[in-house]
Amino acid sequence: MIVKLRGKFVEKTDHSVTLEVQGIFYELLVPMSVLKRIDERKDGNGFLELITYHYFQTTPSKSIPVLIGFFNEVERDFFLQFIQVSGVGPRAAIKALNRPISEISRAINEADVRLLTTLPGIGQQKAKEIIAKLQGKVVKFGLIRDQDVAQATEPAAEEHSSHDEALAVLLQLQYTKPEALAMIEKAFKRAKGIDTTEQLLNEIYKQRMS
Repeated sequence: MIVKLRGKFVEKTDHSVTLEVQGIFYELLVPMSVLKRIDERKDGNGFLELITYHYFQTTPSKSIPVLIGFFNEVERDFFLQFIQVSGVGPRAAIKALNRPISEISRAINEADVRLLTTLPGIGQQKAKEIIAKLQGKVVKFGLIRDQDVAQATEPAAEEHSSHDEALAVLLQLQYTKPEALAMIEKAFKRAKGIDTTEQLLNEIYKQRMS
């Protein structure tokens, strides 16, 4: 199973990028929300790193390996949630995710059918099915920053408390460590009885939207 690729950027098309990794050329399908940021994510030598979802597209006569690329695990996690909706396969999801994931997540949480129907291939009935399946389950993705800021790494914490797990998630969402810690502290002050990471992230989401 291929979970990450780092290689020399070769080219991009409407829905894919090609990377050269030690003389082997890999085509990765990518959502438009990722494709728009490809150029700014390449390093000075033209190398690009993508987190991947690897699956096999099967037909009665053949099985084709397919790689889908994302910039981080959080974007991939949202994609995996999105394809849980009946009738939304990986290729349909790639085409549909042409807006920032944070925007799509907020539309799901707020039951914004109108915005969801602007996504390619998503009609009104499918938008309602997406909301019914995912509302309340994708709150943290609404916190994703649409523009990249200083790159942060996850803390090497021994404990796995809701505080540490929420901090790791916020760092992946491109918040700086001081920003993330301030948001967590404010959430604990505003809401008593937070026991889980999901509750903590939900509270942070509420305070960001208020």
